[in-house]
Amino acid sequence: MNNSFLRISIWVYLVIFFLYLLGPLVIMSVTAFNSSAFPRMTPWECLTFQWFGELFQDQRILNGIKNSLIIGAGTVVLSVAMGLAGALMLTQIWPKLRATYYTIIIAPILIPGVVLGISTLVFWDRINRMLGLGADSFLSNGIFLTVIGQSTFIASYCMLVLVARLQRYDVALTEAALDLGATHAQAFRKILLPFMRPAIASAAVLAFLASFENYNTTTFTFGEYPTLTIELAQKVRYGITPSISALAFIIVALTVFFALLNEAKLKRQELVAAARKKATVEELAGKIKLPSFFAGNMAAVLLVVFAVATITVVGTATAYNPAQCIADVREQKQLEAEQRIQELRKQREERRKQREAEEAEQGDAQSAPKPSNNSGFGNVFAPNTLGGDGEEESSDTETPPASNGGFGGAFDPNSLQNDQ
Repeated sequence: MNNSFLRISIWVYLVIFFLYLLGPLVIMSVTAFNSSAFPRMTPWECLTFQWFGELFQDQRILNGIKNSLIIGAGTVVLSVAMGLAGALMLTQIWPKLRATYYTIIIAPILIPGVVLGISTLVFWDRINRMLGLGADSFLSNGIFLTVIGQSTFIASYCMLVLVARLQRYDVALTEAALDLGATHAQAFRKILLPFMRPAIASAAVLAFLASFENYNTTTFTFGEYPTLTIELAQKVRYGITPSISALAFIIVALTVFFALLNEAKLKRQELVAAARKKATVEELAGKIKLPSFFAGNMAAVLLVVFAVATITVVGTATAYNPAQCIADVREQKQLEAEQRIQELRKQREERRKQREAEEAEQGDAQSAPKPSNNSGFGNVFAPNTLGGDGEEESSDTETPPASNGGFGGAFDPNSLQNDQ
């Protein structure tokens, strides 16, 4: 019971892991075949291959691919050479200095790419000024600066791959070659280099892929030669299109194809080696037939299936015409847009009628007669009541009241005149 639960848990974990890892790639690849102008998988409109045509007509993308290939080739040559030299030095250096040397060689991996890009640009600019060269010299060339900047840390990756291979090398083979009269160059070229060939190939592939996808360091060094990653970053700022999904699909397809091809080749070599170990001397002379290419080689089967699927897709792309489907989708979208416009107009008309009704009600309310002003208390404080009382008082009283200043009328002017 516990073993079954553990096995199910492992499978569930693997499914979730691969969905998380490969899900975005699958979704982006599917969007390359949808006729929608924005890359999306749902809702599905029409199967189309027009985005691949637009991709190969985009001069900026093609120029970026060309620059990436040139820079990648230069980075491979320089990084593998420096990595091989560093690996040989690491295996032959004094053991007490080996740890220090290893730390120095690995340090560029830990440095941020932005720092490497800025330092490369500043350093070679100073060298250019010291030599008195102009701004258009090769030391200021974007391809040269990008190759140098990327090689500073990619060479460390190459060295790690080559050191792992060198640790299995028997130094006695080189010593035997030297004892037999070979020079150091001959021993290196005929003994050590063939032994290191698989590791050199792996380091070259790793260096090319690291150079092809690098962005941080290249941002400061590309100059007038933008790579594919730089062009994609600039295009995404203004909106992503399905042509980028088409490019992603091509990259994923090529990666899967070459991975399966390499795995099939390695499996084929293992099968041949196993057959040769079991064979006798007579069978090795030609009486034995080695296993076929597909016998026990699942990678070869997957490679053939992938190749057949690719040929089918290409053949469908040349024969399939999605014009009618796209026209139907556009007509449907136009009908939906018109229906939406009619609904908006209807809503706007209803709001206008409602507004007019409200304004009419407000106008009727303003034109109605005002109610009488009755403030309570028997209209005692009404303005008309107060006005009427005032008029009656003014009519009853004809002469003003006598002026009496107090003190018994002693200061009255009339009294004073009579006294005189």
